[in-house]
Parts: sequence; C-alpha cells; structure tokens
Amino acid sequence: MSVEFIAPYNSPQKTPENLSLESTLKDLAVFNFQVESSSLAKDVARLFQAHPLLPGVILTVNGEFLGMISRRRFMERMSRPYGVDIFADRPIKALYQIDQTELLILPGIALIVMAAQRAVQRPPELLYEPIVVQLEPQVYRLLDVHQVLVALSQIHQQATWYISELYYNLSVTQSELEAANFQLKAANSELYRLANSDGLTQVANRHCFNEYLEKEWQQLGEAGAELSLILCDIDFFKKYNDTYGHQAGDACLQQVAKTIVEAVNYAAGEVSEETMVARYGGEEFAVILPRIASDFAVSIAEEIRVWVKKLEIENIKSPVSCWVTLSLGVASTVPRPETSKKDLIAAADRSLYQAKDAGRDRVILGAIKLDK
Repeated sequence: MSVEFIAPYNSPQKTPENLSLESTLKDLAVFNFQVESSSLAKDVARLFQAHPLLPGVILTVNGEFLGMISRRRFMERMSRPYGVDIFADRPIKALYQIDQTELLILPGIALIVMAAQRAVQRPPELLYEPIVVQLEPQVYRLLDVHQVLVALSQIHQQATWYISELYYNLSVTQSELEAANFQLKAANSELYRLANSDGLTQVANRHCFNEYLEKEWQQLGEAGAELSLILCDIDFFKKYNDTYGHQAGDACLQQVAKTIVEAVNYAAGEVSEETMVARYGGEEFAVILPRIASDFAVSIAEEIRVWVKKLEIENIKSPVSCWVTLSLGVASTVPRPETSKKDLIAAADRSLYQAKDAGRDRVILGAIKLDK
C-alpha cells in the first residue's frame, strides 16, 4: 500500500491566516493519502483507524487516479450486516465500484468561496463528501469540506471588517471607497460566474441549468410559447476513458462542450442568446432552447451531432464509429399547468435512450407523457 500525508500547515484542521476573496484551494492544507485499488479493504480500515482525521482515500491504478472513497461511505458499508465478511479480504476497488458516487473535483486554483458554494450545492447525501483537488495533471489531493467552510467564514469576516474600516475611517477618500466597492463587485461577479459554471468544460453547471429551466418554464408558460430541450450523451465514453486515460477524457469533454456551444450558436441564429448549454452529468450535456419548436430543435440537435463527429476525436473501442459520437434526445412542449419541467426532462431522457437503443450516433424526438 502506498501511503503519504502532506500538510503544508501544522494540522490539516488549522486554517491559514490572512485569507481573502482571492485565496484558492492551494492555500489550504490537503490530504495526500493514496492506495492502489488492489489493496485489501481491511488494510484501508487500518489506515482510517490510524488517522482519525482522514476524510477519505484516493484510489489509483498503477499510480493513475481512479477515484475516491470517503471515510463515511467506507465505514457505513463495512458496518452493514456481513460487511466485514464480504469486503475485508477483497480489493478496495470492489467496494468502491459498488458504492461509487459522483465526485466533486476542483482545480487547485479554484477560489475558496467558489468551492464552498459548489460543495453545499450537492445533494444532502453528498454534502460532507471530501472535495478532490487537482493540483496539476494526475496530481490529486483530498480536502475536508469542514475546512473549506471554516476558511469561508474567515474570508467573510475579513471582507466585512475591511469594508467597515473603509467606510468608518474618516481618512479614506471617496475614490478609495469607490475602488474598494468596484473590487468587491468584481469579486462577487466572478464568484457568481464560477459558482454557475462547470469547472472542467466552462459551460453552465447542473445548478445553473435547473435555475434557468425553472425561469424559462414560468415565463414561457405565461407567454404560451414553446420550450425545447436536448440531452446529449457521448457514446461509449467509459471505453474512451479506459483506452486513452482520464486526462484525455477531460480534454475530450472540453472539446465536445465547446463544439456544442458553437453548433448551437450557429444553428439557432438570432435566438442563440436565449439558449443555454450545460453539463448535465459526467459525459452528458443539455441544451435549453426557449421559443424553439420541435422541428427546429431536431435540426439544431442534428447540427450538434455532425459538428462533434467532424472533430474526428479518435475512439478506437467504439462499436459505432472510429470517432467520438453523440446520441441525442429531443423533447418540446408549451409549459402548461398539467405538465412540469420534470416531464420535459423525462421525455428528452427517453428519447436519448431510444437513440442509444437504435444504434447511437443519432437524434430522436420524443413526446411528453401525461398521467391519466
């Protein structure tokens, strides 16, 4: 088992002084506990027992990042009836695959204030899962969410004190006050952008997608206008990751996201400013198309499919094509009281799976099902 602990401060629980709005995750203490996925679960249990502050462990395969399992999920699984009997003498990878969940992976240069927002926006069951911090390619560390929130509290106190001092110090000039306000507004604007963007692909994140869809659903319902949704999934992306590695997978996601945005802007024309491209899941993207009818939405989806395929990103393990391809599901409706945005998402999701079942690398239009 490969185990190493790195903390740039005396204790991983100690928050450094003089944090500011510009402070990043690299300024905090991080855990560098790594185990090979072939290590036995009982050895990982001893590791947690020896290090009671350790929030989780990073799993690797031949030294390359595989994922992370938190102390909470590990202990919960092992404490279940027969948990120790089942997993103790098996590789930790077996437990990880059964209990795998969505990770929050952020770059080391991410602002602490943004990281805190991203952490608390997760579902309740994932709220206290450690954050995976990527310091550089293939260099990952763990960060306890509690430490991030403590740091955020300190930043808030320092910022509040600083602004108060500026306003109540009679020697401060009006121009200095205006400059301080400008900097604060700029920082808040950047924080809002970061909190609503996917860290890897720079398109809107799932939280922003949910908010925008809710807003458009209400507005278009009042106007009696149509709303369309496209769900896109990269075909056989797991095979791509397994073949080319996670770093190439990240680059692929970035290229695909950028191309989807460009294709939507080109195809939607004058109404492109109202559209939104978001990262919906791991390798899934969503496109919200306000005031766009189903036939136009299908043509936009087809444009996306063609543009992505023309990138000619090699995927030799794909049974469909030698290039990376997309399957796309489309659904449209006029928001009405008897339907909800969940119905629209469900219809697009069904269409997406129909496209997969039909052979992938295609667009399928579906209809909303109403409960009788």
